[in-house]
Amino acid sequence: MTAARDLIEIGLVLYPGVQEAAVLGLTDLFMLANRLAVERSPDALRLRVSHWRLQESAVIRVFDSEPGDSEAGDSGPSRGDGPAMIILPPTLLQPIPREAAAPYAGWLRDRHTAGATLGSVCAGAFVLAETGLLSGRAATTHWAYRDALALRFPDILLDADRLVIDNGDIITAGGYMAWTDLGLKLVDRVLGSTVMVDTARFMLVDPPGREQRFYSPFAPRLTHGDEPILKVQHWLQANGARDVTLGAMADHARLEERTFLRRFRSATGLKPTEYCQHLRVGKAREMLETTIRSIDQIAWEVGYDDPGSFRKVFARITGLVPGDYRRRFGVERAALGGDDRSETVARLEQ
Repeated sequence: MTAARDLIEIGLVLYPGVQEAAVLGLTDLFMLANRLAVERSPDALRLRVSHWRLQESAVIRVFDSEPGDSEAGDSGPSRGDGPAMIILPPTLLQPIPREAAAPYAGWLRDRHTAGATLGSVCAGAFVLAETGLLSGRAATTHWAYRDALALRFPDILLDADRLVIDNGDIITAGGYMAWTDLGLKLVDRVLGSTVMVDTARFMLVDPPGREQRFYSPFAPRLTHGDEPILKVQHWLQANGARDVTLGAMADHARLEERTFLRRFRSATGLKPTEYCQHLRVGKAREMLETTIRSIDQIAWEVGYDDPGSFRKVFARITGLVPGDYRRRFGVERAALGGDDRSETVARLEQ
């Protein structure tokens, strides 16, 4: 039997609609990290993985990777009656209704009070937010759930551009597959950075450090009901937001400029200039992914006379400079012959 002090329990919550693939994936990730840790040091600290589900009126453990260690974790913050770390995995369904999340929220608050670290992935943030523990704190979720989470919990400081936000006692992860980032972050915290890197390398995934905005497309708000603003949005989409001025946009909406500014920001959440930048960068991302045109050519085609300004705007919105974005997501390697580091490739990556 493993000594209690050698185990740290991580609990995965099986709330209604939870994606079982993520639950099993996290379980495998932690078990792999255990194996790699023990290979490095037979006396290494290990992770105990458990699954928790609501049955009748109580949240109970329904799976335990260390079933013979019922008292495991006594020396840690969970005091033997719950995990030291708890994860709310993602779901591919609609966010959990408030009434369905309530029983889990009470249990999570109790565990947090006892010292447990809480984490969520993707729409798992809706369960975590029901605890009230995210009020006034920074958090993230999948970009597709951003508006719904903000509407239901307006007191959260939501930043859906970030893939992982680690507040120490609470960690939120954004994208659906960000369970790998959250899992590796916990491995790093408990077993150390060497085991975390070993685990990431074995799984062929990037270590933590990515940002969700690398991947999330611009999804403009189009259901706000303000017809003049929607008319302008469609017009901007059609012309790629090239060579447009505030006056031209206001004229197209048949509104006075000050009124247009106020209504546009209220409807879209962005200033007109920011909105146009997002549209142009979105087009540039597509061209970087699918063509081998130079970055200067792309800058000009999406409406920037100054390539330097384009690079700055692109990096601010996506988190990557255009060359790094192309190296990560583009097709130029295949188009130019795999790993050929020719002068042409070097020019494209300027």
